[in-house]
Amino acid sequence: MLPAPTPVVERVTNWSLRHRAAAILGWLALVALSWAIGTLVPGTDAHSSPAGDAGTGQAVLDRQAAREPFWENVLVPRDATAVVTDLVTTLTTSGAVADIRSPLDDPAQVSADGRSGLVTFRILGTGTEIRANLATATAAVATVAARHPDARLAQAGDLSVSGAVDQSIKEDIKRSETRSLPLTLLILLAVFGSLVAAAIPVLLAGTTVVATFGLLSAVDNWIPVNSATSSMTLLIGMAVGVDYSLFFLRRAKEERAHGVDESLRIAARTSGHVIVVSGLTVVLCVTGLLFTGLDNLRGLTVSTVLVVGLAVLAAVTVLPATLSLLGTRVDRLRIPLLGKRSTRSRCWAAVAGVVTRRPALWSGIAAGLLVLLALPAAGIRLQDPVPTESLPRSVPVIDAAARVQEAFPGVTMPAHVVVWSDRGPVDTPAVRRAIGELTAETPKPTVVVPVDNALVVRIPLGGTGNDEAADRTLTTLRETLLPRTIGRLDGVHLAVAGRTAEAHDFTAQVLARAPYVFGFILLLAFVLLLVVFRSVAVPAVSILLNLLSVGAAYGVLTLVFQDGFLAPLLGFTPYGGVLGWLPMFLFVLLFGLSTDYHVFILSRIRERRRAGGDAREAIVEGTARSSGVVTSAALIMTGVFSIFLSLAAIEYKMLGLGMAFAILLDATLVRGVLLPAALALFGDRLWRPEAVADLKDHSRTLHLS
Repeated sequence: MLPAPTPVVERVTNWSLRHRAAAILGWLALVALSWAIGTLVPGTDAHSSPAGDAGTGQAVLDRQAAREPFWENVLVPRDATAVVTDLVTTLTTSGAVADIRSPLDDPAQVSADGRSGLVTFRILGTGTEIRANLATATAAVATVAARHPDARLAQAGDLSVSGAVDQSIKEDIKRSETRSLPLTLLILLAVFGSLVAAAIPVLLAGTTVVATFGLLSAVDNWIPVNSATSSMTLLIGMAVGVDYSLFFLRRAKEERAHGVDESLRIAARTSGHVIVVSGLTVVLCVTGLLFTGLDNLRGLTVSTVLVVGLAVLAAVTVLPATLSLLGTRVDRLRIPLLGKRSTRSRCWAAVAGVVTRRPALWSGIAAGLLVLLALPAAGIRLQDPVPTESLPRSVPVIDAAARVQEAFPGVTMPAHVVVWSDRGPVDTPAVRRAIGELTAETPKPTVVVPVDNALVVRIPLGGTGNDEAADRTLTTLRETLLPRTIGRLDGVHLAVAGRTAEAHDFTAQVLARAPYVFGFILLLAFVLLLVVFRSVAVPAVSILLNLLSVGAAYGVLTLVFQDGFLAPLLGFTPYGGVLGWLPMFLFVLLFGLSTDYHVFILSRIRERRRAGGDAREAIVEGTARSSGVVTSAALIMTGVFSIFLSLAAIEYKMLGLGMAFAILLDATLVRGVLLPAALALFGDRLWRPEAVADLKDHSRTLHLS
């Protein structure tokens, strides 16, 4: 009988152990090459196309030779005629603006309560001139405000608000970078008790992220990669990279009695294989986002695939080579009283022992708690925040935008009705008359802007710009007002763009494509676990546990961010919704990461069954040998994602809480209590009879051939 073939992961590790210098230098060369590619082939910020009708309108504007102008607003007291006159004069003489409108010459520039006025103007220039002219206009407004200290002026518009958002994102990314590394290192010090052992996962994860960013810079020429994607890539890369290194290191430490290199081979055969399977699961799950057809999620998909793929590569090549080179020196620079814990967790052994004695009871309690946590998700409302809801009002421009919004609802986030024709110029008397009929029935103030061969009608939608009132106005505009005005003209086309329309169409497409994404992930997870464990019951139980975990995360997100529970503690103001893309993203990523922990624990349980233990003993010992490291890995991920809670933008807070809570819950209640209880409840029925018989005879059924 021919010997069983050596698994691929073990063969790769054996090569790395024989060629340690080549493996280490090869990884460093890969990182350097990736960074060089990013430097020599810098991204061009590939444009992200919005979904639906908003995407159509934006595509038309992108084809024009000219660019849609940027508008700014200044809120002024209605009765301060001298202030308004001074402001208009100062802006006019600045040479930086045009098309100034004020309450002195246009009644539409007066608020509904008559207490406020709005001075609106267009920023002149192209390219870099626009930012310079914005600075000039902003300085002019500040000068007028200084001359009239009793009149409170507030400036907010297209460029000033987007500039504040961009600056906040940059600061958030910087904070996440500076806080994630020290926090991760502290947790690893607590796990290993050695500065050398703790530094290795951080260095590997750090170089993985550096290589990913280098490649993403080149990818950005074809696929949109925005700043939010970069921030998430950093945290996902650090979390996954450290997790995989931790799994490998802990198993190698557990097998140290066999010698350094042999312990690494055993770690490759066991934990290394689990790392590859888990990484492949995460990568394939994330590709489910491509079913949405949304450009910005394409960038997130590519970045996650790259960073997870590189993390797996590092864990099975350069990591064993480095550990082999260090030998027992990996335990150098030990911190007293830390890292002396056994690789077998007595705590989780005790928990598993209790729950496996009465599995039905503990399964019911744990599942009931998860269902209870998930209940608030029944009322979830998908809604993206506007800038005034995303950032705190301590930011001056955001406070100004909120004040403008309160006096003139919807003016900071107007609908952009794009009008164009395939038969020649669109700016004709007939079109202008139709626009007049339209604006007579819409909120004020409105602005009509020629953009090369197109026209853009900026119409406030009322409300906050993204709430139910704005959505109703948007629907009325699209389905009623436009068809009976501009839409009745032959040869004239139109589409509604703008932030509100983009958010509305984005959420609509997410909801429409969600069944395909969820179906793909569920089927993929089922097939992967079926192939790995050769059991129908195992993937069925796994999927059920993952759904309970994700549902609980949805419920907590709804309770905290939509209903406002713990809002003062977390430092945000609830706006009555949850990010439109977040539930789908959490589902995809959490399913991949949960399967990671699931495969790791089940593999250890399966090892115990191969050794001849009965079902209950295998569950208890397998859980004791794996749940400790899984909990440590989860603490690292939880800590890294919890950093998002300290950032300014509410979107980051949502992502941080959702990921941190779900991962911690999954690694403790789900994998430490519910999983062993469910396995004990099924017993040997969880496996096919022939698979159970094979457990003692085949030591390498779990490998990649």
